[in-house]
Amino acid sequence: MGQFGIGQPMTRKEDQRFITGTGRYTDDIRLPGEAHGFVLRAPFAHANFTIGDLSAAKAAPGVLAVLTGEDVAKDGIGDIPCRVPIKNIDGSMSILPPFPILAQGTVRHVGDAVAFIVAETVEQAQDASELIEVEYDELPAIADTGRATAPDSPLVWPQAKNNLCFDWEMGDGKAAEANAAKAHHITRIRLVNNRLVVNSMEPRNAIGTYDAAKDSYELYTTSQGSHTLRGLLAENIFKVAPENIRVVTPDVGGGFGMKLFLYREHALTMYAAKKIGRPVRWVASRSDGFVSDTQGRDHVTEAALAMDKDGNFLALQVNITANLGAYLSNFSTYVPTMAGSNMYQGLYKTPAVHVHVQGVFTNTVPVDAYRGAGRPEAAYLVERLVDKAAREMGLSPDEIRRRNFIPPEAMPYSTALGDVYDSGEFTAHMELAMQKAGWDGIASRKAEARKRGKLRGIGMSTYVEACGGGSDETATVSVNEDGGATVLIGTQSNGQGHETAYAQIVSEHLGLPLDRITVKQGDTAEIATGRGTGGSRSVPVGGAALDGASLKLKEKAQKLAAHLLEAAEADIEFEDAVFTIAGTDRRMTLAEVATAASDPAKLPEGMEPGLKVENAWKPPAATFPNGTHICELDIDADTGTVEFVKYTVVDDFGKIINPLLLAGQVHGGVAQGIGQALYEHTIYDGDTGQLVTGSFMDYCMPRADQIPFVDFDMHNVPCTTNALGIKGCGEAGAIGAPPAVINALVDALQEYGVDHIDMPATAPVIWQKIQSGSAKAAA
Repeated sequence: MGQFGIGQPMTRKEDQRFITGTGRYTDDIRLPGEAHGFVLRAPFAHANFTIGDLSAAKAAPGVLAVLTGEDVAKDGIGDIPCRVPIKNIDGSMSILPPFPILAQGTVRHVGDAVAFIVAETVEQAQDASELIEVEYDELPAIADTGRATAPDSPLVWPQAKNNLCFDWEMGDGKAAEANAAKAHHITRIRLVNNRLVVNSMEPRNAIGTYDAAKDSYELYTTSQGSHTLRGLLAENIFKVAPENIRVVTPDVGGGFGMKLFLYREHALTMYAAKKIGRPVRWVASRSDGFVSDTQGRDHVTEAALAMDKDGNFLALQVNITANLGAYLSNFSTYVPTMAGSNMYQGLYKTPAVHVHVQGVFTNTVPVDAYRGAGRPEAAYLVERLVDKAAREMGLSPDEIRRRNFIPPEAMPYSTALGDVYDSGEFTAHMELAMQKAGWDGIASRKAEARKRGKLRGIGMSTYVEACGGGSDETATVSVNEDGGATVLIGTQSNGQGHETAYAQIVSEHLGLPLDRITVKQGDTAEIATGRGTGGSRSVPVGGAALDGASLKLKEKAQKLAAHLLEAAEADIEFEDAVFTIAGTDRRMTLAEVATAASDPAKLPEGMEPGLKVENAWKPPAATFPNGTHICELDIDADTGTVEFVKYTVVDDFGKIINPLLLAGQVHGGVAQGIGQALYEHTIYDGDTGQLVTGSFMDYCMPRADQIPFVDFDMHNVPCTTNALGIKGCGEAGAIGAPPAVINALVDALQEYGVDHIDMPATAPVIWQKIQSGSAKAAA
């Protein structure tokens, strides 16, 4: 382990510019002559509409263009694509309706884009939008996930019967049925995985430009991957070669999945820029974000866990209704199916698992990946069901898990849903978490809390997720003549600390301090390829590619140093960026070698000039981080308010690049998981589709004093399928927290006969459960 290398708890090198206000976000970019765009949005969830005379809006002060769906259609601008069609159980394909960049004739959710107004200032554009006459003929709407497929529900799309987008399954249904038929006991549960608004610190934004002479576009935007956006814009929207579009993403203030996708405003700013011959800027207000950013979760699930008389799991049967919203975002169909359904196996050796998912359209904002993307939904269902089963079987929460965990000696383990878990010691991290949480002393702490009028509860959850697999990533490392190194890589930091982690990987091989290593991401003109950031793949996949590139560069430099020093390569030692002939004082710095590398006359035969190496790495399989969360909390029986007492996490993330960065990812994920469990809820009126929680006045975000200190530890087992042994950590906190919190609440409410409480378990909801339980007891 070097001073700055892999495994060191280095503070983030990028934080200096962030905390001193010298970061460069999209809103810091100013282009000459730029105009401003404003989106006119529909006030109804479902309506046919016509746009009347536009002359007043076009003549308004400062207005440069008023664009409608009619213009989009006339100019051949393409639709936003759903990239993952799903094959139904009967062999047919999922319904993929159009998703135009401006609505054409019908709006399908509150906030649907009706027109795009461009003016000298955003205030002028907004004022002009009020002069546009839009006549709406309101239609019946459906916003309730659970009722979407009812025979009498209004249709979002006429071609989607019963609002069904797809009807899909994973696993062996017949085997699960047969095993359930032999069960001694079956535990059943119905739960809601509540819809969330992402609310990244930096709102979405876009600056579009067009160069008529080159017939080329540029887009500056906050995103999770410039190359992904460029591909979608080129292929689906403008139908041009990718090299005719440049996408630049500078610093990003949070993404959480939501910034992975192509949005209407990306295309609209570029389209408008071509129309007016000037750059066009658009920045979302918070109100825009609530009705146009993709939202997360929103499942209604029924499940049954079959067990033998000893509590050994025989079969798990899961039926999910997944809300997709009114339109299909780029990967929306993937999230409730292939992204998460394999994780209903959990950490358990359940021999038969069957998952049935129906994706449904509703008159709501589109739903897509949000931190964890399908895996939090799976862990929440499995861990709530396992806890409920333990109570019904008379077992403790840890004992039922201990009996059913896949043992370490079974690794690699082929699950009933087709994955191969390569490594893990599940009982070990559960027991370490229990020890750190003081699990054995909870009875006395409950009694002490009761004396103070509090209801004490403790709950655990275990989890596993699949991440760090899939597509390849390419990294390029070069050493400049001044001895500094530059990294080019196609992932995209959204605040995770990539610059620090990647610099540590380079430092491990080249011995450079972190401030001598520059990491560049986000510009398709500078970086040839990239897969972006999502699914905890950046360091596991991008880092593995970078590790290989750094090692190859070191080997090339060592070979050249040996040539220049006239020594055998085996006699060359390398430390702290200096090559030395072993046992002598003859040496060359990395900078001197880099300088020599630029002179072809100094190179050995067959060596390419320059110290620059490109390396690609494609993971052979997903990685499977896993762990245990334990939450201890108090409930005030008079008000239903919750106070955290202790929160414990023990994770298995494999090999660690930087434990400080990793802990920060866990802390942030836990905060988001607690937000979902106790506070956050996107509510639509079931009859009108109106968004009831359309601002921070109604949508409750957790605050600093509502998030507990996290006692975090690890029990790591290196991953055998990742080149660095890494498993990934970015989504883990958000996966393990919701079931741990709800399990703790249910434990605290046992005396009131509560066996389940849906998220978000707000104080009024908890208070009502207590009142209902008290009334039943009195009766």
